[in-house]
Amino acid sequence: MRLPPEPVEVVKSRREAALARLVASVPYIGFLGARFDRRGDELTAHLPFQPMLIGNPMLPALHGGATAAFLEITAIIELSWSNLWEDIESGTMSEIIALPKTVTFTVDYLRSGLPRDAYARARVNRSGRRFASVHVEAWQDNRLKPFAAATAHFLMP
Repeated sequence: MRLPPEPVEVVKSRREAALARLVASVPYIGFLGARFDRRGDELTAHLPFQPMLIGNPMLPALHGGATAAFLEITAIIELSWSNLWEDIESGTMSEIIALPKTVTFTVDYLRSGLPRDAYARARVNRSGRRFASVHVEAWQDNRLKPFAAATAHFLMP
């Protein structure tokens, strides 16, 4: 006999708690002030604008290091989220979260990041037992006009 499905509130709260634990496991996310918005199994990273993120005050433009860090944390969280999805759904997520280690990270700066909020989404191209490949795009006003993109390779935990 099949068990009845869980109430939607229970499922949502379990997913939100898992995402909060995952984000808390990377302290730099808090320093940048980045947040993650979850819609089903899809994550969107949000980097609210802060004056400390400006690299060139003459333009002004977002600092390349802040942009790269935003892309990297987006890739790490998306990869971890996709790998933990089955455990989250079954309610068997471990207390200890092992994050993937960055092997290579290549950023393409497509145009200057303006002093505005930024958003990013990552797509896991391949995830095996040992290595994973992830592509990330960041945009500000229009998702079809990214200001930076990155390709990353990770060593899986």
